Amino acid sequence: MLIGLKSKKMKKKIFTLISVVFLVFACNQDSNDTTSSDSFGDGQGGSLATFTLKDNYLYTVDFFNLSVFNVSDLLNPVKVNTINVGFNIETLFSFKDYLFIGSQNAMYIYDVTNAELPKLLSQSNHFRACDPVVANDTNAYVTLHSNATCGGAINELKTYNIEDIENPILLNTRGLTQPKGLSLYKDNYLLVCDDTVKIFDISDPNDSKYIDEIVTTGAIDIIIRDNHAFIISEFTIDQYQLNSTDIANATKISTFTF
Repeated sequence: MLIGLKSKKMKKKIFTLISVVFLVFACNQDSNDTTSSDSFGDGQGGSLATFTLKDNYLYTVDFFNLSVFNVSDLLNPVKVNTINVGFNIETLFSFKDYLFIGSQNAMYIYDVTNAELPKLLSQSNHFRACDPVVANDTNAYVTLHSNATCGGAINELKTYNIEDIENPILLNTRGLTQPKGLSLYKDNYLLVCDDTVKIFDISDPNDSKYIDEIVTTGAIDIIIRDNHAFIISEFTIDQYQLNSTDIANATKISTFTF
């Protein structure tokens, strides 16, 4: 039990480090853009992240709560709100003015148009399993996987229509091996960390199609920035070059070991 707890804490530290790196990268890129405002813009983390940066606000989740920090003064961040979401909260993903929160039992969608007062718009329940989520303008994609921590016996990819953000509709469910992190690429592709990194064509969300895979072992999460995919495992980050016109031929560029 103690070994498992230490391993879980180590993984959280790893994902926190990775998330910080990507948030800083996003902030630096925005600060170098002559058209950007004085705010920080939106940071980009993986689907297993537990915090996200939107303009001058940092949103974080713990086991129960969503917390909001005003970080306009980096030397003096101020906690401005804490909202009880539910139980077994695990992941946080932002898209436009929405936060998608994954728990072991549900997907929650919050509106952050009023940055300091997130408003719950909808909740989609599922059987107990770990629950990363990503989204675009029309759809949310959720992976459910089972292990000793999350319990259950579900290993699936679920697709929701979120055009009516207050009433998500489950479009389809695909059985997988043990899916974890996932990421969207361009408008047509979804990459999922399963036994390998599986690539799906989601041009038709009602009928996603498996295309190919990036053969790797132990992938936990994936972050895509422009045409670069960063595949994260427990001890490595592998960087791949992607090509939207030839998605099946991803090229490995580098490996970082920690």
